[in-house]
Amino acid sequence: MDNPNIIIIDQTIREGMQHRGIVFSLAQRKKIAAFQEKIKVDICQAGYPPAHASEQESVEQLRKFAKSQGYRLRIAGMGRAVVKDAEILIKTGIKDFHLHAYLPGKSSSQDKAHFFSDLEQCIAAIKNRVPEAVISLAMLDIGRTNPTFIEEISDILIHQLKIDILSLPDTSGIISPNTIYDLISPAVLKAMESPARISTHCHNDMGMAGANTIMGVAAGATAVEASALGIGERNGIADLFTTGKMLKDQGFLINLDTRNIDTFTAYYEYISDICKTQTGEALLTYNTPFFGDGVNTHVAGTHGRDTFGINREEKFFLNTLCGRRLVKKYLDLHKIPYSQASIPAVTDAVKSLSAALNRRVKKAEIQALAEKMAGRV
Repeated sequence: MDNPNIIIIDQTIREGMQHRGIVFSLAQRKKIAAFQEKIKVDICQAGYPPAHASEQESVEQLRKFAKSQGYRLRIAGMGRAVVKDAEILIKTGIKDFHLHAYLPGKSSSQDKAHFFSDLEQCIAAIKNRVPEAVISLAMLDIGRTNPTFIEEISDILIHQLKIDILSLPDTSGIISPNTIYDLISPAVLKAMESPARISTHCHNDMGMAGANTIMGVAAGATAVEASALGIGERNGIADLFTTGKMLKDQGFLINLDTRNIDTFTAYYEYISDICKTQTGEALLTYNTPFFGDGVNTHVAGTHGRDTFGINREEKFFLNTLCGRRLVKKYLDLHKIPYSQASIPAVTDAVKSLSAALNRRVKKAEIQALAEKMAGRV
């Protein structure tokens, strides 16, 4: 791998199709790829070709589209680590092969030998036909696998089979950040003297996907698997933007352009709209981290400012927690006349009315209070 930085694998398409049965059309995949190119995603996991001829066609056409547009974005397809699936992936013309396999930790020596023999045949089939192939292998599921067994497998896959990326997914979404650090660290040590990368793929069943992904990178992983709005199987996986931003803010080197808020917003709204159309439920909600309206909503005055630099109108609500600065901002925003000298009195009046009504104070009520207090000053 030429890029020494942490690479970002956007799985919005492939993983997203496991979210309540969503199906992305080719046109939608092209638009998603365009978003990914603009925000500098490294690899697009574009589908699962062995599942159906339509998936094979979509991945092939998306690869051709990306090439025709001159994208730096690489198009990958996913399949099982068997020769049959490898042959289908090869037909799409992709160079990035994302395979997955499962070997129970209590497997017998004979089962292990058979497993690695089949895996070796699969990898050989790809490399013989596509010498420049970049092969990623996901070993399922580290949350339910003995750490010693993970270390043993990592050694074989990296040094004997020489895969390019070893993905260690928490498929069940049951791991905590400290645990994933401990599980990934030994695999990282195995990869240190090779060009192989260790990748993190964390599910969000316990709400830990983002934190687990970041801890995986802290442990030494150099590939991150995430998706727009964390869309994916069950509760989804790590969110692309928030995970990327946290990594970048901590000094990790990634190409993902987390400063391009406008494109990220359009990307997230697009995915949310597709979900709304096909399932009846939007992914983008009031409380969506960073992108929901909640991030720019203020009640107490302490954080009454555009904290995150999003070019969106701030929303202020006044109740018993409000302070003078927030009251002044509210009056300015809604163009309610006031005098500077009346601000303390207006603030006290708003607090008292909120306490009496047991709710926030509405605009008309605040306007009436401002007029009343202005007349007393």
